[in-house]
Amino acid sequence: MIPVTRRELATRHASWAKHLAGGLAAAGMPPNVVSIGSILFAGVAALAFAATPQVSSVHQAALLTLAAALIQLRLLCNLLDGMLAVEHGKQTATGVLYNDVPDRVADVVILIGAGMSIAPVMAGAALGGAAAIGALFTAYVRLLGAAVTGRQHFIGPMAKPHRMFVLTIASLAGAVQALAGAPRSAMAAGLVVIAAGSLVTTARRVSRIAGDLEER
Repeated sequence: MIPVTRRELATRHASWAKHLAGGLAAAGMPPNVVSIGSILFAGVAALAFAATPQVSSVHQAALLTLAAALIQLRLLCNLLDGMLAVEHGKQTATGVLYNDVPDRVADVVILIGAGMSIAPVMAGAALGGAAAIGALFTAYVRLLGAAVTGRQHFIGPMAKPHRMFVLTIASLAGAVQALAGAPRSAMAAGLVVIAAGSLVTTARRVSRIAGDLEER
């Protein structure tokens, strides 16, 4: 069985996060429902991204800003589900599935959606797909390491929080470019960084796993 470990997050100790998690716990919110909520935010973000090529520059900026906000809400769900499960004792037998499967779906939906905001469509789809594959592979290697060594390595440089940070910045930069009438290069650059960074992250995690195995 893959051990349940958690990524170290400073925001988990923030007072606002504790109050929000406490409020959800008091309301009886199951952590698995919060995990599924991350997919919903990811889906709306993807729709916002996909709509940008068909609208005016002002609306493009608005949609990209909305997508950036939805990415952060997706991450908020990822924070709160763990806090509800661990800090508030609401773990379930299927919690380990809900902890990872919605994350993988949300990653793919958001990154492919981001690619659809780039013209030409085929180039954008290729960039989004490459970033999504990279994100899936970093998670696969992390879980493989947990299965064979009992340890999960969350190291970057392009772990989930890092790639969502890059995508948020790319979205906001794209919004500024749209308002300024400048070429929309930020999103393409962001997806290239995510895809390349995912390769480096995968290599680093494989190296750590190999070291763990050799120490046995």
